[in-house]
Amino acid sequence: MPETPRIKHIDPHVHCRDWGESAKSTIREVMQLAKSQGIVAIIDMPNTKPPITTAALVERRLLTAKDEGCLGGYYLFIGATSDPRQLIEASQVATSNPKVVGIKMYAGRSVGDLAVIGEAEQRRAFQALADAGYKGVLAVHCEKEGLARPELWIPGQPDTWNLAKPPEMEVEAVRDQIRFARETGFQGHLHICHISTPEAVKLVDGARGHMNISCGVTPHHLTLSTQDMQTAEGIKLKVNPPLRDRKAVSELMKLLETGKIDWIETDHAPHTKEEKTYDPGKPKDFFMSGIRSLEGYAEFLQGLTHQGFTDRQIEELTYSNIKRVFTKITE
Repeated sequence: MPETPRIKHIDPHVHCRDWGESAKSTIREVMQLAKSQGIVAIIDMPNTKPPITTAALVERRLLTAKDEGCLGGYYLFIGATSDPRQLIEASQVATSNPKVVGIKMYAGRSVGDLAVIGEAEQRRAFQALADAGYKGVLAVHCEKEGLARPELWIPGQPDTWNLAKPPEMEVEAVRDQIRFARETGFQGHLHICHISTPEAVKLVDGARGHMNISCGVTPHHLTLSTQDMQTAEGIKLKVNPPLRDRKAVSELMKLLETGKIDWIETDHAPHTKEEKTYDPGKPKDFFMSGIRSLEGYAEFLQGLTHQGFTDRQIEELTYSNIKRVFTKITE
């Protein structure tokens, strides 16, 4: 068993499954797991069933957390759609509600139906937020759908997921979001979630002098590669964005160590055993993307220490850099 970490941590990217998918996991279960790993606060994502896109649904979610005895240390994003009226409401909620730390936009399909797919729709979302005077955080899942190759996905060969959703999907989506933010005069903080390619990290780093921007990386994108998916068991490692090749993994770790990546976020995403087990009789879209990455968080941090990361670096990557952006977190 890993030792209890000496430093407290924040996980700014988890997926609790309450409501339509409570059987997979609940806020209480995720919070208990987080605390066992030394995490004092989590930020829940809005691609739930139903998705969290209105003030009323935010209040319902917070009531669920309260009913589970987990309101302390629990924060969430409100989701973005392509509807300017919804975006205005989202900006108001993210500005005024002390538990809502920002807006989450899915610039590409992931798990659930919450997505803003087209470039024109994404640009309009940035424009709506700029026109509303929104100065908070906009966190974006970056995968450009026009570059997807779904015909290359073969569930019995799980490593083909990296072919179906190639690295350029992320790189070009990140390039788009930076451009939209600049063109529309967006005054908020743009955060690129679960970055998986060195090229995308370099785009973020190149934009730092012109805008408020950050990026986070997951433990699985720093330790696992497409090569780990080369048997049918590799379906358990299917994630969005996909695991990349070993060269990319090595480069991401170097970028983390040199401060080019702002923080670590687990993207903890529970699914059922059936959804993560290969079965040739199931359709291609049955196998869900997501890893229960919180379960190995403390052990992962111990690995960073063994690689030479200092306590100060780990504290910055798991706590202070996150609090600097998500200023509502009080833990």
